[in-house]
Parts: sequence; C-alpha cells; structure tokens
Amino acid sequence: MSLSGLLQLGISTVIFLLAATAAKQWGLAPSLGKIVVTLALYSLGNLIMLRLIREFGMSVSFSLSAVIQLVSVNAVALVFFGERVNALQATGIVLAVAAVALIMLGPYLQTHL
Repeated sequence: MSLSGLLQLGISTVIFLLAATAAKQWGLAPSLGKIVVTLALYSLGNLIMLRLIREFGMSVSFSLSAVIQLVSVNAVALVFFGERVNALQATGIVLAVAAVALIMLGPYLQTHL
C-alpha cells in the first residue's frame, strides 16, 4: 500500500471514529443535529473508502479498514465511554484481528513458504 493510500486510510479511520462517537452521542441524547452530523461523517468516510477501493481493491481496503476501525472504535468505547467487553467478546475481537492479518498476509505467505 502506498503512502497516499495509508494516509487516506488513516483519514477515513479518524472520520469513522468521529462518526461512531457522534452516533454514541446521538444514542445518549437523540437530536436532529447529531444525526445529521453522524450521517455526514459516515458519508465522508465512505467517499474516501471508494477511492481506496478503486486503488487497492475491495478486499484489501475493507479488510484493513474493518480491523483498524474494530480496534480503534473499541478503544474509544472502552476509554471514553466506559463500556466493557467480557472475555468471550474480547476473544472475538482478537480473532477478528487475527483473521484480517491472515487475509492480508495470505498472498505473501503463499509465495514465500
């Protein structure tokens, strides 16, 4: 992945984190303004994802984005909103990260083993 692609992935991740935070805020105290901000942020994040899909393909773009969002959204939920996951849920998160790592490393490992 190019530096430009990594930068776009980072920007989309920040936007999706802001969108998830806005969605949580809306869930705590619904208002029209909060839902509009949430939808605008998710739309912007997805527009960036469309560029990544065109450049790197759907499987790579969505896999990387999904695992980065999984980890970062959980970190925000745990640290800033005081949410908790039980041992089974934590295991699922770890397995999801491992699964995406295998998806990303699969082609490399097949040619180098």
